[in-house]
Amino acid sequence: MRGFLGTLLLWASVPAGAAEPSASLGPGPAEEWRTQLAWQIALDRVGFSGGIIDGKIGPKTRLATREFQRAQGLPATGRLDAPTSEALGADPQKAVGIYTVQAADLAALGPVPKTWPEKSKLARLAYPSLDELLAEKFHCSRALLSRLNPGKEIAQLKAGETIQAPAVAESPPIARAEALDVSLGEKAIRARGKAGEVVGLFHCSIAADKDRLPSGTATVVVISENPAYTFDPRMWPEVKDVAQKLTIPPGPRNPVGLCWIGLSLPGYGMHGTPMPEMIGKTGSHGCFRLTNWDALRLAKMIRVGTPVSFSK
Repeated sequence: MRGFLGTLLLWASVPAGAAEPSASLGPGPAEEWRTQLAWQIALDRVGFSGGIIDGKIGPKTRLATREFQRAQGLPATGRLDAPTSEALGADPQKAVGIYTVQAADLAALGPVPKTWPEKSKLARLAYPSLDELLAEKFHCSRALLSRLNPGKEIAQLKAGETIQAPAVAESPPIARAEALDVSLGEKAIRARGKAGEVVGLFHCSIAADKDRLPSGTATVVVISENPAYTFDPRMWPEVKDVAQKLTIPPGPRNPVGLCWIGLSLPGYGMHGTPMPEMIGKTGSHGCFRLTNWDALRLAKMIRVGTPVSFSK
């Protein structure tokens, strides 16, 4: 694993000899912060999500670390000890690389109206700003990008300009999941292999209304990337100015993001989000909301018919 991960530390657009992050990481204990950032990036690459990459080690990162340690037969401490760091391939000196803004990045931007009727009239719900697009591309918070690039207005960059960003993998290894376990208490989805071992972990938001939390078991019935969304005002009681169903176009700022995994429980699914920084912090209307990148990765691990269980 370590040798393979080492090849993923820099993505294809990073030139050889990219500058080391060093002082550009901003104020604070640079060495400790570099280590924490590399820790989160390495977990992301192997499919044990520590939450959105922000350089801050919290409960999500520690949960992902414990699950990875168990999968590797290591003591489940939740800490980045030497054996865990080696197994992950976490390298603070290669955690950050240089990315050149592409014309395609700018072409992927567009307006996101505030009202549902206005949204339904568009062909696509795009990224509203370049900083949001780049943060999602590199699985991180906008605050982290700002810290990595002091003095730069990331939302105002042009094609050809460069930034420093987390060295996440464009094409990470994808494990096959034979079953999914949803822990409602932890707000986490565990992907399990043939022997029941955990092969991936993803954080999610769950229903704000506890009466809408499912129990028992279900199966995956549909997997759809880049889906449209049917807005039903009966499911959104807080919306007072829409009286009929609307079709909301696909795109990263669609209510279900870039991927929908429908379950055999009517109205329930796992899906992406237009607000990745709010995963686990706010409740959903009943579904299980993940970041777009985690939803897409999870979709590649499963198939129609994959069993899903729910626990408290």
